[in-house]
Amino acid sequence: MTDVQPVVADTSLAPTLKPEVLDDVLLVTIDRPGASLNTLSPSLIGEFDAMLTRVNDDTLIKAAVLISGKPDSFIAGADIEQFSAITSAAEAEQTSRMGQTLLDRLEKLRVPVVAAIHGACLGGGLEVALACRYRICTDHPKTALGLPEVQLGLIPGLGGTQRLPRRVGLQAALDMILTGRSLRAKRALQMGLVDEMVHPAILAEVALDRARSLAGNTLQPARRRKRGATNLLLEDNPLGRGVVFRKARESVMEKTHGHYPAPLAALAAVQAGYSRGFEEGLREESRLFGEMAMTDVSRQLVFIFFASNALKKDPGVDRPAVQTREVHKLGVLGAGFMGAGIASIAVQQDTLVRFKDTDTARIGKGLASIHNVLQERLTRRQITRHQFDDYMSLVGGTTDYSGFESADLVIEAVFEDLALKHRVLEEIEPIIDSTAVYASNTSTIPITRIAEVARHPQRVLGMHFFSPVHRMPLLEVIVTPVTAPEATVAAVAYGKKLGKTVIVVNDGPGFYTTRTLSAYMNEAGRLLDEGASIDSIDAALVDFGFPVGPITLLDEVGIDVGGKVGAVLVDAFGGRMEPSEAMRRVVAGGRTGRKGKRGFYTYDDAGKKGRVDESVYELIGGERREVAAQEIIERCVLALLNEAALCLGDKILRSARDGDIGAVFGIGFPPFRGGPFRFIDSESVGKIVDQLEELDARFPSRFTPAPILVEMARARRSFYGAER
Repeated sequence: MTDVQPVVADTSLAPTLKPEVLDDVLLVTIDRPGASLNTLSPSLIGEFDAMLTRVNDDTLIKAAVLISGKPDSFIAGADIEQFSAITSAAEAEQTSRMGQTLLDRLEKLRVPVVAAIHGACLGGGLEVALACRYRICTDHPKTALGLPEVQLGLIPGLGGTQRLPRRVGLQAALDMILTGRSLRAKRALQMGLVDEMVHPAILAEVALDRARSLAGNTLQPARRRKRGATNLLLEDNPLGRGVVFRKARESVMEKTHGHYPAPLAALAAVQAGYSRGFEEGLREESRLFGEMAMTDVSRQLVFIFFASNALKKDPGVDRPAVQTREVHKLGVLGAGFMGAGIASIAVQQDTLVRFKDTDTARIGKGLASIHNVLQERLTRRQITRHQFDDYMSLVGGTTDYSGFESADLVIEAVFEDLALKHRVLEEIEPIIDSTAVYASNTSTIPITRIAEVARHPQRVLGMHFFSPVHRMPLLEVIVTPVTAPEATVAAVAYGKKLGKTVIVVNDGPGFYTTRTLSAYMNEAGRLLDEGASIDSIDAALVDFGFPVGPITLLDEVGIDVGGKVGAVLVDAFGGRMEPSEAMRRVVAGGRTGRKGKRGFYTYDDAGKKGRVDESVYELIGGERREVAAQEIIERCVLALLNEAALCLGDKILRSARDGDIGAVFGIGFPPFRGGPFRFIDSESVGKIVDQLEELDARFPSRFTPAPILVEMARARRSFYGAER
């Protein structure tokens, strides 16, 4: 690999590599100045190049150790901000080749190098570790190893597609590369990805000892992990590998529907290494890396990455330096599915939780639900038995309001009924501290209406969690015109502590996510009215990129819930949000969906979805006819896009960015399309307005373009402008 010149270190920058000679071992501490994580950047690659030259030239150095100076990361991947400045596939390919050249030098260095890994070792960080002679990692929850590049629409570009299969075997490597899945320390050791696992306190000591042993030839790293007969049969001959590659491709296509090119490109790079050799595999990797870097899919996924990171730093208010109380004790009103879900993630952040419900049986069910969430994590070895016991000890239940007087935050999670929510607020408010924040976990009812009975309406807001709480990443915080900034900041900060991506929206019926999702699902219902089949509607929208179709989603959230949401939105927005006749009839028929094992689809005793329940057609009536998939997609998606634009124009949303993140993380809008506003920009605002006007002519008042879209089309503006 002599065709690429090494990067020269930028000496004007503060160094990231801090070398220290300990006897005859060079201990190199990686510690990027002013950053919470170590990331690979052109300047760091230059420093690595200089360090390798020093090691080669200094014959007194017999071995080297790479270790991080950060508390929770080794190297967490590439510097995406610097990478996003690349403007061509050729430039991206050249960047990949430079990194490959560097790691080739590292791998062939005259002295052994030990990677001492604690915390995140991801992407380029793992590729650096793979080029080292020996890898030690810590047995710690924050230690994770993986190649997550496909999650940004990219592939590993520093040799990961070539070295990982040779280290852990083809099938294990493909699982990591094609999914972006990370491994915990113990699993990495079992697979042979690392050679040793130690306690964090002795990582440096053991790494230095192993470096000296490698230099003295008293220690030999294992060449490859031990594999079973089946793996040998499949991986050690061309025919067997052909089967593995074919099955991997089929799996990728089944999961991505061809929308994500990066997994297929990564598969091609791995296959090139097996068929044409290591060096040719590297060349193919860098070529494909360059191609992927310029795809629109990668641009959209990188946008989501940056937008999510920006939200982590957003306090939720425009006023700077708002001081608020931290949440140490949480009160939860309602021990049902949502209340238990909120409690299950709260205890995992060491929050003391006090449950309240009407009787002990309901409290018992709530505690059982928390137990089940934690048991799943215990079974998957994501927490220890000691942690499981500690978490369960943090939650207690009551049928009165005892214990709520010391709560910092109270979340009401009762049924979607305004009278009930009023009664609960009136009962609890005299008991809790006057500075405590009161949040309603409502998906539809305006917070202003709920706060009508409040003594301190400035402390009342909404915290809309998504179901199931422990899996869904979004939290929608809803504020009214009188909500105090301190209350908003407290809710946002606690949402982030719970691991959620948080958007703050202004109050209004359905807020943002429920309102846009309802417009989308209502149009699916109208297609049912017109004779489209249930499975054709779902199939078309899955093909567009949604994880499940709208009819399946309605079964999941509950048909009865959808009926209640529809009633609130019709009161607010009239005919535009009028539910379809098919939906009315199914609600009236008493079907509730998956939870009742009777909905649009059939369900077995375990709640597993089966085929379309043909008997539902008797309820909704009418002959079924074939409706083109493009017609289904256009009507449902344009209804969603228009409603999102109306929310922005109505000031429900603070920004297009929040609308995109809310739709991707909250309602399953396809990430590779970037979100509703990014998608409108991709298609052009003018084109979207034209399509809406055509549909509005066919279906009067349902698709009237949002004023903000009409105005932007006339001015030839876009939501993100040059930022895209």
